[in-house]
Amino acid sequence: MSSLYQLYKHKDKNGTGTVVNKTYTVPLSELYVEPGLNIREIDQDHVAEFRDAFIAGESVPPLDVQVTEKGVKVIDGHHRYHGALAAIAMGHDIVRLECKDFVGTEADKIAFMVTSSQGLALTPLERGAAYHRLQNQGWSPAEIAVKVKRSESDILQHLQLHECTPYIKKLVRDGSMNYAIAISISREHGVYADREAARLMKKAEAAGKTKVTKSIAKPQFNAGKARKFLEIISSCKETTSGGLIIEVPPAMQAEVLSILQEFRYETSAPGEGEQNNEQTSSSEESDAA
Repeated sequence: MSSLYQLYKHKDKNGTGTVVNKTYTVPLSELYVEPGLNIREIDQDHVAEFRDAFIAGESVPPLDVQVTEKGVKVIDGHHRYHGALAAIAMGHDIVRLECKDFVGTEADKIAFMVTSSQGLALTPLERGAAYHRLQNQGWSPAEIAVKVKRSESDILQHLQLHECTPYIKKLVRDGSMNYAIAISISREHGVYADREAARLMKKAEAAGKTKVTKSIAKPQFNAGKARKFLEIISSCKETTSGGLIIEVPPAMQAEVLSILQEFRYETSAPGEGEQNNEQTSSSEESDAA
């Protein structure tokens, strides 16, 4: 039985297009991780998957590394590196890891980590932080888009997410709010974004939910009732002396107030609904008196 080495060795005779893509086995003791370089947060479940793969003797893709004065720096493959350390901690003998040279600029490193298919999928926050690092190196959103093979709108959106407050980022990280809603809140409320986010979280909790959904952040009022309200108002008389006054006939007032009360409740923060209800009730009592 032949081998790839034999096939490559006799390429002049057999006409194979096989080429050598060199990798090296590097002692684990010579590898190191630079704090803050990895754009992904270390996921212990993913580390455990690689730990188990090393223990079982399964094939693990080579790490991309760069030789520096300190040793051999891991550019891509942080979970594989920590997985090997975890296997050693469990008493298994992992002496060397397969590695290959990474060639490129600092921007190339970041782009490579973003586009690498070997790692976990980036979270929106990790993607935003990576794009921000590229932006700090002088790359425009359009250039970043080409570099990481994404649309320019995707780059701009994640850069906006990166600019959100720590509190809103925490909500996104914890899964209490998706990143699109977080961006929308920051755009619309500016310096008051945290207050609005906290209000929506209270509203979600009052509804028995653990996450701010689109229906909570942007509630859609019943279209049939909205149409009915407009039909009633359009049939009423109005005067403009001293401001706009719409005269609702007594027979229609109860229905108009009911629709208003429901709308206020659905679009208000927790606690405000009760206050609006009390105000409406007081108004009804005054009319009755």
